Amino acid sequence: MTVTRATFDEVMVPNYNPAGMVPVRGEGSRVWDQDGVEYIDFAGGIAVNVLGHCHPELVKVLNEQGSKLWHLSNVFTNEPALRLASKLVKATFAEKVYFANSGAEANEGALKLARRFALDNYGEDKNQIIAFNKGFHGRTFFTVTVGGQAAYSDGFGPKPGAVDHCDYNDLAAFEALISDKTCAVMMEPLQGEGGIISPDVEFIKGVRELCDKHNALLIFDEVQSGVGRTGHLYAYMGLGVTPDILTTAKSLGGGFPIGAMLTTTAIAAHLKAGTHGSTYGGNPLACAVAEKAFDIVNQPEVLEGVVQKEALYRELLTAINDKYDVFSEVRGQGMLLGCALNEKFQGRARDFMVAAANEHLMCLIAGANVIRFAPSLVIPDEDIKEGLARFERAVAAVAAGVNAE
Repeated sequence: MTVTRATFDEVMVPNYNPAGMVPVRGEGSRVWDQDGVEYIDFAGGIAVNVLGHCHPELVKVLNEQGSKLWHLSNVFTNEPALRLASKLVKATFAEKVYFANSGAEANEGALKLARRFALDNYGEDKNQIIAFNKGFHGRTFFTVTVGGQAAYSDGFGPKPGAVDHCDYNDLAAFEALISDKTCAVMMEPLQGEGGIISPDVEFIKGVRELCDKHNALLIFDEVQSGVGRTGHLYAYMGLGVTPDILTTAKSLGGGFPIGAMLTTTAIAAHLKAGTHGSTYGGNPLACAVAEKAFDIVNQPEVLEGVVQKEALYRELLTAINDKYDVFSEVRGQGMLLGCALNEKFQGRARDFMVAAANEHLMCLIAGANVIRFAPSLVIPDEDIKEGLARFERAVAAVAAGVNAE
């Protein structure tokens, strides 16, 4: 059966508008479409393909586990899930792990746990959840309501209640909002979809202190920032602030769907048997692949390499901007970077993404004014240089068009 991009419009729900080309094969940081055209991948499946495409060690584990055991349900446990959970516990603040299939599901579990913890310990009046404008926590109705972007949550009827928002990095606004009725605060320790916004140190430490003061749980959504993305295994490790609950997904599976919620024994105790679950969560196939991806990423040479590659990106992006004057700043950390457009190019991020695709480079946007890069953590320096040479041609094309207007 022959399929093309036109097939999408015929048979798929129109909630996506995918690119015109259809990728069919990937290796490392390179992808080929149906016509054999090669692209360099700076998108990483939206910060998922932490080791690029078809990493040989992940392929090996997938094949090995695929011939052993795929699925059991949580009526039974399994060895890959137990090994992966043990490694997550050993490497982080956490003592207990819950597995799901995605970041949204991990966040849903975290929010339900926080509400249950508060109900059990303080009563039903302690139910307020605070999150931040421009945040993103998933597409379930609960998580999209907690995410601070009305464009994603409006239009579906009454929303889950007792959810409030304030601006990220505005400690005074947060302090005015939090109270003894707050059960949890959910935040990204590096905002992704909202524009690649790093937290001020005073802000994130102030949030932690105010959570402690009001007996509110602090939930870090590390779905995008976790598993080496910032050059730390998890972003919290570079901030001097430890959450009560952490969620992780995307890079955790190296391209295979998996999510996890990490927390302490005392907090985890409130999700008693039967209070929450997932048919596929923690299945042996996903956990086996994730264990290998985690093992590879959690090595000093890989994490140090992320920092070095960030420096190369910044050096080359600065050179591009010196020539074309399109960015106000390059934001982010590690292999999660955002090129924020200056006043002349406001609202044009998608134009740069399309122009990059025309130059055979895959990249992302984070809102209308930020071009986002979330490549493999082990992308070769040669691919960074070649990809940014293609990006420069895209920047030149957009800049020429704007200057001609």
